[in-house]
Amino acid sequence: MKIAIKISFLVLLSAIFFGCKPKPHDPLANSSREDKNGWIYVHLEGSPHDVGYQHGYLVAKEIDTLIKVMQFYLPHTTQKNWDFYRAASARFLWKKIDKEYQDEIKGIAEGLQAKGMKYDSLDVTALNANIELAQYYVPDLMNKAKPGSGNNRAPGNCSAFIANGKFTKDGKIVMGHNNWTDYIEGERWNVIADIKPEKGNHILMDCAPGFIHSGDDFVVSSSGILITETTITGFNGFDTTKAPEFMRARKAAQYSNSIDDVVKTMTTDNNGGYANDWLIGDTKTNEVAKLELGLKDYKLWRSKDTAIIGSNFPSDPKLIKEETTFDVNDPTSSPNARKLRMEKLVAVDYKGKLTDATGRTIEGDTYDALDKKQAYNRCVIDGHVDQDPKGVPEWHEGPFYPMGAVQGKVTTTDLANKMQFWAHMGHPAGDDFLAGPYFIKHPEYKWQSAYLRDMKAYPWTLFSAK
Repeated sequence: MKIAIKISFLVLLSAIFFGCKPKPHDPLANSSREDKNGWIYVHLEGSPHDVGYQHGYLVAKEIDTLIKVMQFYLPHTTQKNWDFYRAASARFLWKKIDKEYQDEIKGIAEGLQAKGMKYDSLDVTALNANIELAQYYVPDLMNKAKPGSGNNRAPGNCSAFIANGKFTKDGKIVMGHNNWTDYIEGERWNVIADIKPEKGNHILMDCAPGFIHSGDDFVVSSSGILITETTITGFNGFDTTKAPEFMRARKAAQYSNSIDDVVKTMTTDNNGGYANDWLIGDTKTNEVAKLELGLKDYKLWRSKDTAIIGSNFPSDPKLIKEETTFDVNDPTSSPNARKLRMEKLVAVDYKGKLTDATGRTIEGDTYDALDKKQAYNRCVIDGHVDQDPKGVPEWHEGPFYPMGAVQGKVTTTDLANKMQFWAHMGHPAGDDFLAGPYFIKHPEYKWQSAYLRDMKAYPWTLFSAK
């Protein structure tokens, strides 16, 4: 009997020892990718490292191409090579990034390496910080070396609005945004990232390949917080001792449960990089706000009954005077011309009628309020600088420069509560940019032909988080 019990015990012990070995961890578990209407939808889930690894692995080809675009493009536009941006990332950015996001960045690099690509965490950091480094840090260095030489380098990107109360059809929040940027990179700004992190809020956002943040900033979170923005034209200033904007933007999206949370995160340890008018909504309280955030100055407006627009113009007189070169009296500038048009659309023509459908119409609008006609130029909401003989001097963009609106997004309270938004890749009005005919007309930009390709306009598409 004792022998039988002993044998049974040994069999049981063997089964436990040999049959219950823990399975090796699969960092790709629960992740997925789907290509749809010009977008790459990815579902990323788990620890910071796993979220990063999934991103790097699933979007490896596109991240590789975007880094190569930056390695090619930045020396032309900033006279600084990729090694400069890697060095800046190592010297003052990396140590200011929270460990959670360091782990995610390392994960992206490891996902790329698993696909045979030789990138590291500094490459991924430089990619994420390319806007604040190239268009804030470098101009700041220029201005310190020669006052005024770095002016007009801050980007003038995006046309956006957020509204509620009597301005929307149902009284709830409607938010819309289109991304203006150089076509060479903007045509590749085509990821919809559905991130379910180990900690914090589930977030759905658009982003460029390899970004841990949205970058052009359109975010819906499971806490009911909505975030978008437009940049402040003519902004000067940068502080290398503070936290990078890209990290603060991601943190605000992931951990904010109120408008006050967003404001606190964005204003704490602020480096001035990517200075924006942040448009914020809270579906729980039906309140919207604008945070105008510079380096030294910021101001907050908030209301439960308003329409707030953004087209790259600053509003606070103190910030304008102390931190920008912006000319509020120039009606021909792109920010001021679009401001005129957006105010009429959001606060007059569509007042009480704003929905996701009318929001999509607004983001694709091509009426020039300055010349009072339909046009493709710097003055319309769906911008076409590539067809403008003036270019955009206030952004340091020459005549017919290949940039403008590259995609658009719209959401509402009802959609956001289901973790959904509409997204449109390419010009929101629906027209294509074709590189071949463009270079024939404008050979002065033929140097971009190595990477500047056609930018097709796809249908508006509804995306949902899993």
